[in-house]
Amino acid sequence: MTAAGSEESTRSKVPAQRTTGASPSAQPPASPAELPAGRVGRAHGLDGSFYVTRPRPRLLAAGTAVRVGELRTKIVRRAGTDARPIVRVEGVDGREAAEALRGSELSVQSVEAPRLEEGEFWAHELEGCAVYAGGRRLGIVTRLIELPSCEALEVGGGGGEGGALGDDEPLLVPMVKDAVLRVAPRERRIELDPEFLGLGGGEPGSPAAGPEGRP
Repeated sequence: MTAAGSEESTRSKVPAQRTTGASPSAQPPASPAELPAGRVGRAHGLDGSFYVTRPRPRLLAAGTAVRVGELRTKIVRRAGTDARPIVRVEGVDGREAAEALRGSELSVQSVEAPRLEEGEFWAHELEGCAVYAGGRRLGIVTRLIELPSCEALEVGGGGGEGGALGDDEPLLVPMVKDAVLRVAPRERRIELDPEFLGLGGGEPGSPAAGPEGRP
């Protein structure tokens, strides 16, 4: 099982989902009605095109309505690769105009996003979900992190709401079927395999215990 951070390379058809990566932190995150599509990188050429960093390629098709910082516009050119996409948006003409937007967040209205297959979800649907292993509450998903081979859930202690992790360093859980047993966004709950995490079997409803042997 994998989660989708940078796109097609992380498609999932197991109990979890497809996701599209964690929300960047340098600016306020996109609203729930919007999906983060990347950030404006350095300018490319002289016509206002720019590279997109942290891209979600599936959301960067030509003709898609996007928000770039405070500018609402649409993509009029898409080139490059999925790993290093190059786009140009309407109303941004010239290299200087593109450079002025560098670092701005690109986001897409959820209604503009491609339809996901059954059993797939966007990243923002998982962030904030409570995470359990063997009935023990570990914490909540704080974000998704893209790794070379897959994405990982970053699980924190839960902001004082109780959990086995407490104030320890966040736990990183790869989005693979051996680690993630069940994802239920509507219940705001994700269940992990305690044996995979080295936590022992545990029983549903058992009190929180320290995650010994966790990565």
